[in-house]
Amino acid sequence: MAAERFVQSASASGDIEDLARLFANMAIAAGALAMETLANATIESRLKGDTSPVTDADERIEAYLLRELETALPGVPFLAEESVARGKTLGAGDAFLLIDPIDGTREFLARSSDFTINVALAEKNAPRVGAVYAPAQGRVWFAGAQGYEAQAVPGGSLPPMQDWRPLRARPRPAEGLVALISKSHLDEATKTFLSKQPIARSAPVGSSIKFCLLANGEADVYPRFGPTMEWDTAAGDAVLRAAGGVTLDADGGPLRYGKKADDYRNGPFVAWADATALEVAATLP
Repeated sequence: MAAERFVQSASASGDIEDLARLFANMAIAAGALAMETLANATIESRLKGDTSPVTDADERIEAYLLRELETALPGVPFLAEESVARGKTLGAGDAFLLIDPIDGTREFLARSSDFTINVALAEKNAPRVGAVYAPAQGRVWFAGAQGYEAQAVPGGSLPPMQDWRPLRARPRPAEGLVALISKSHLDEATKTFLSKQPIARSAPVGSSIKFCLLANGEADVYPRFGPTMEWDTAAGDAVLRAAGGVTLDADGGPLRYGKKADDYRNGPFVAWADATALEVAATLP
């Protein structure tokens, strides 16, 4: 069966939940590689062409995930951050994988726990399946049609289903919103946006964890106006959507994936826990 037909069959048959568990277990297993590097006295890094940092852990994790994904989903095209940095482009396909081996490399270099391993599947311009693993926190979020959070040791695997917590984003609280802002990328556009919202509290959080905190009811809004790539957002966005949230682009529609003409770069977006608050899209700067 061709790669796209396999993915479409999985979506139609309900096996999309199996893919979510598969992605979660892959990310958890890869977490051991991240923790090995963190255990070193020094974490070596270098700058890529876009001036973002890359470490040995980024490259080892990506290589591991790509091997596992090729075995499990042979022939499905992929976008992977370090492969793209080396010049690999995405093959044609309505469905494709997105891999961010370490989202929050700056946090990783600072030995913060706010970094994640991300694996996702996009289909028909939307994130369909995603897994986000924070190895230093031992937390994994994963979703197909349904979203869950669980505790998992780096290098281990998902616990039994009875230990999974279903995810459900919360309605907008009357007392004001909890906003999540980037630790490394706070800009004036974000400050302007927040000034127009009923914000009760803002919290700096690194990486795709921000999507997951919206999904599990700990926060309400995450604005991002600086550049991101589709692999940065796909897994967390899939988790948030499965929990009832939404990520809106500057036109007020759901953030789209497969933007080849834009080199798979995202424009400004706002992620909301409460998907009923769609009118707020008009407040994007």
